[in-house]
Amino acid sequence: MISLHTTRVRRRRLGVAAAAAGLFAALLTAAPAAATPDPGDAPVGRGSVTTSQQAEARAAIRGGDIPGVDEIVHSSNIKHLTSVPKGALKGTNTDLAFQGKYAYVGNYDGFVIYDISNPKKPKTVSEVLCPGAQNDISVSGNLLFLSTDSSRSDDSCSSSTQPATEKSSWEGMKIFDISNKRHPRYIAAVETACGSHTHTLVPDGKKNIYIYVSSYSPNETFPDCQPPHDGISIIKVPVKKPQKAKIVDFPVLFPDGGNPGAPTNPGVFKTSGCHDITVLPSQDLAAGACMGDGILLSIKDPARPKVIDRVQDNVNFAFWHSATFNQGANKVVFTDELGGGGAATCNEEIGPKRGADGIYDIVGKGDQRKLVFRSYFKIDRHQADVEVCVAHNGSIIPVKGKDLMVQAWYQGGISVWDFTDSAKPKEIAFFERGPVTLDQVTTAGPWSAYYYNGHIYSSDIAKGFDVLKLTDKRTDPAAKVKLDELNVQTQPDYFAR
Repeated sequence: MISLHTTRVRRRRLGVAAAAAGLFAALLTAAPAAATPDPGDAPVGRGSVTTSQQAEARAAIRGGDIPGVDEIVHSSNIKHLTSVPKGALKGTNTDLAFQGKYAYVGNYDGFVIYDISNPKKPKTVSEVLCPGAQNDISVSGNLLFLSTDSSRSDDSCSSSTQPATEKSSWEGMKIFDISNKRHPRYIAAVETACGSHTHTLVPDGKKNIYIYVSSYSPNETFPDCQPPHDGISIIKVPVKKPQKAKIVDFPVLFPDGGNPGAPTNPGVFKTSGCHDITVLPSQDLAAGACMGDGILLSIKDPARPKVIDRVQDNVNFAFWHSATFNQGANKVVFTDELGGGGAATCNEEIGPKRGADGIYDIVGKGDQRKLVFRSYFKIDRHQADVEVCVAHNGSIIPVKGKDLMVQAWYQGGISVWDFTDSAKPKEIAFFERGPVTLDQVTTAGPWSAYYYNGHIYSSDIAKGFDVLKLTDKRTDPAAKVKLDELNVQTQPDYFAR
């Protein structure tokens, strides 16, 4: 029997989900117009639960240990400003990017652009239908980049699912012109080996952008995704001629094949590529979360990244998912996607060290720098067995002299935490909704939660787009930092302005 009691009492507040009513967007089809959302791209998001698990969840709700179905609870220093429900694109919401007064939200069916000039009342500017999981998203100037990591019949926005065993199938990067936010225009595509699960922009002056494309899980039956797949694809995009974007290299990051996984390391994913890479251009550094390995890279030459250290955790980490530097470039937070984003891992049975964040200090200088493990951080608000909960995407909250981060945990909600002391991280604020349903295990909740120009923005997998206001003397100085653009995986120097 799994206990659902938390280690502390939650503040139970019925938040008003002030959905912005009447926000209608013109559905744009990025040629041709026959495109329709394809169920073949939808992730596996539901699983069965036992009668006893349902009973436990209901008892926990009655006892105040977890919120009720769709009930909003949060700490006193966070205010939920609004929630904009999904519009024409009903697929899974994914990652976020920002530019001036605009927020961009990826979705398995395409992407949405919001005007956030008034954070309390975001307005939908446009919705672009372009199915192709998972549509990881980033922006730079007048260009928007979208990852396709599902096997498609072609590279158009009207493609359909097609087996990866067929040579004609397509996966990779799509590029859009967003100079007109109301009418984004699809202008280029680059096919990449094993598709593009995520991608990271690496600026190289004003003329070119490099894209590090992360993908994994090769198979001998896939013509365009053959093993070994021990590196990343690098695309070079001429800013003024993005139609000429092309792959320029595929650096091998794991000459020895990386973590072998099971049976050598039971419960650990075999490394066959990377899941996500975060770059810190101001320091010529990158950190890669690569399935069974965490790596530190020098990117002095962005076209030729060089691994300078590599770590594994074969006791508590199952799948190295993402990475975040602190502003001082002397720490990295790696996340563990235990359960692959489809399991309830925030309960007492799993414990505080598995499915957690791993905090590593960076010690040494130059290419001799090393990653040194310090501690784990995991939310201590236990979730029900019907709630998929996992350490997911987050960003730094820029305060000088402090290491503060906001992070999404799927149905574990949003956590704001302090890792200034690498050995003693602590949560300082939270926001979450109760279970979507008690009848089945459901993938829902925040995919990404990022701090941008004074507010926290979240892409909720099932609900839509949330805006939060954090008011706390520890984080308030961050409101003075204003960015013109933010792709979290291209981490800025927040104070060099």
